[in-house]
Amino acid sequence: MIDYTKLQKSLKHLELQYKNYCNSQYRNELSELDKEGLAESTIQRFETCYDTLWKILKRYLVEELGIPEVPNSPKPILRLAFENQLFASPVEQWLNYADIRVSTAHDYNQEKANECLIIMQDFINDATELYQTLTGTPWE
Repeated sequence: MIDYTKLQKSLKHLELQYKNYCNSQYRNELSELDKEGLAESTIQRFETCYDTLWKILKRYLVEELGIPEVPNSPKPILRLAFENQLFASPVEQWLNYADIRVSTAHDYNQEKANECLIIMQDFINDATELYQTLTGTPWE
């Protein structure tokens, strides 16, 4: 049986921190450094959530769907998940999340940070929907 606790926790933390980041623009008491820290923290939570998600997805493909040979790499796993109708959104969107995850890990700069933050709400929505599909439980 797959334990979804880590995925649930990382997604909840991302969701909350993203809300903090979005609200930071209205908080005059925060310095630019504070706001930058919220942005960086949100991106780090995205990275953690994304990494947790694709690893859980791999387990689901093997243990729940019985797919015998699942690669140990995110993009092929995302394609398999799409082929098995686990995503409501197009696979290209998920592959974009993968590209953004790689870019934040290897060359962190403001442009890549902004690119990551722009897709954040879509990722949260898609990850929440996937969580519900995998677990069969509503997101709280």
